[in-house]
Amino acid sequence: MATRPVLLRSGDTIGIVTLGSPLSADVIDARIATLRNMGFNVVLGNYVYSFQGYLAASDQERASDLMDMFRNPSVKMILPTRGGVGVAGIFPYLDFNVIRRNPKIVTGYSDITVLLNVLHQYADLITFNSLLLIDFRPETPPYNYDQFFSAVASTSSPRRIENPLGIPLISRVAGDVTGPIVGGNLSSFVDALGTPYEIDTRGKILLLEETHEPVNKVYRFMNHLKLAGKFRDCLGIVIGECTGCAEAYGKTFDDLIDEFLVPLGKPLMTNLATSHGVFKAAIPIGARVNLNTTNNTLTVMEPTVRV
Repeated sequence: MATRPVLLRSGDTIGIVTLGSPLSADVIDARIATLRNMGFNVVLGNYVYSFQGYLAASDQERASDLMDMFRNPSVKMILPTRGGVGVAGIFPYLDFNVIRRNPKIVTGYSDITVLLNVLHQYADLITFNSLLLIDFRPETPPYNYDQFFSAVASTSSPRRIENPLGIPLISRVAGDVTGPIVGGNLSSFVDALGTPYEIDTRGKILLLEETHEPVNKVYRFMNHLKLAGKFRDCLGIVIGECTGCAEAYGKTFDDLIDEFLVPLGKPLMTNLATSHGVFKAAIPIGARVNLNTTNNTLTVMEPTVRV
């Protein structure tokens, strides 16, 4: 069983880091104010506000901020400001033994999902494909907060992951499988193939989502995963949204699912509210889930945090 971090309580300290691309200081400060208004304390990494082109800071500097948060006993949750690009660059500079001895809640999506999976694979830590700092704002839908706090602030189990009303989950290939769930942003995982940090899908349920890529490019990404054996090795597949993914050559994202994923014959669920969409389900990376595409349910089978 993977290691569960200690649950988040009101008054706890959240460590803010920028691990990929930079974010405007005005946005960071506004979102931190929201966290403080919610009753949390906040500590900042040294490079949270840094800006070096498409990266916030060097790989070593961004990694040092993350390690400082794991070493800080007062920090209960590590919250990246955003994703962007470059998160994988920090991996060679992480001390997974330190991380394993100091398990904490780590949450995010987009390029942060490669980190979530690496922390699970190398430190046996349950992480959370859920909110980033940018999401803590007045306009965030209650659904997103409900999902987030159900995952990181409650030991209730089992937990059914359901979409908001009016947005159906869609089961495309029938089946019933149980195993750890891994995954996140498709293009980020393709970038990690052929490295020591590529995603391990053996005996896992694989979650994928994407944003603002034309359908023909999404096909390229999926075919790359297929050739790398990632679909062959997984138990089942959950597909989130492909937000802003434009039709290409007369083909839509739904066409790609029908023509590429359905023939793989794995239990397949689509249309999960995820990550880059307005509504964001909270997916615990590394936790055991049941994917039942006969009953059209996705259920987290164990607590994902501990008291």
